[in-house]
Amino acid sequence: MGNLLYIIAVVLVIFWLIGFLGFPDAVGGLIHILLVIAVIVVLLRLIRG
Repeated sequence: MGNLLYIIAVVLVIFWLIGFLGFPDAVGGLIHILLVIAVIVVLLRLIRG
């Protein structure tokens, strides 16, 4: 389960980069929400070990 969360976080960060660099105005808010979710998932993964 932990590996799955890590993979999801990485995918969300990649989508954030694509959205931030490719479509800054169109999906900026959604992409930043996804980035926050990705950071939370990574932090949970680090805390839980």
